[in-house]
Amino acid sequence: MRDKWEHRGMSMNPSADQQEEQIKPIAYDVDGKPLYAAPPDVLQKPSVVHVSRAYEPVAAELSPETKQRHEESMKLYPWLNLSDHEYVISAVRRHPIGLWGTVAVTTIVVSLAFSVMMNYGYIAELFGLSLQSYGVVLLIGMLFTALTLIVGYLAIWVYTNNHFFLTNESVIQEIQTSIFSHNEQTVSLMNVEDASFSQRGPLQVLLDYGSIRLSTEGEESTYRFDYVQNPKRHIAILNNAVEAFKNGRPVEVPDGIIDN
Repeated sequence: MRDKWEHRGMSMNPSADQQEEQIKPIAYDVDGKPLYAAPPDVLQKPSVVHVSRAYEPVAAELSPETKQRHEESMKLYPWLNLSDHEYVISAVRRHPIGLWGTVAVTTIVVSLAFSVMMNYGYIAELFGLSLQSYGVVLLIGMLFTALTLIVGYLAIWVYTNNHFFLTNESVIQEIQTSIFSHNEQTVSLMNVEDASFSQRGPLQVLLDYGSIRLSTEGEESTYRFDYVQNPKRHIAILNNAVEAFKNGRPVEVPDGIIDN
């Protein structure tokens, strides 16, 4: 009885030679294609390898240069969530040209308000208005001027709080669309598939500003940052960082953090 069980055990667990024999075709059809006793993908089962992981992994030792750059980055940008071995290479800010519309409108509106308040006597005489209401007009003019300045300041604050950071590990984009709307996007350099810039129109070419665009692998997401000063330089730095990161080389800039 024991011999029968051993014989059955051997038949249930065929050796490598027996499996190889089963994989060989047993015949061929009229077109010359091989025919098998069982599908090859069923006979060839993939092997499973279990990799053990340490309960408390040993932290990688940081070089003094990496520590120094990390500390410098944290001092300049304390709100960024950087790992212990991560530091900022490039900090891209928006070009001041994007503020001219807000500054121009605010200046014109405030100038008109002050002009009305200073020349109310002439305006009242011209349109037959009462001079007794000058105090009310002055109060309304001052409140309107203050409100215009506050709105203009908030518009400038929202514009300047849009940032684009390049670190030795990732790209961080901070998007501020209003005083109550803030969004942060982080993309690993390993996932960056394409990085390019564009300049449209004579004004962008003459003032050397434009847009930079990133596309990622997998999700096929696209990230865009407008009003970038000297976009060609920043894209060159970004492409070099992505190439170095994917090839396992250290990502660094000899001149330190680039901040425009």
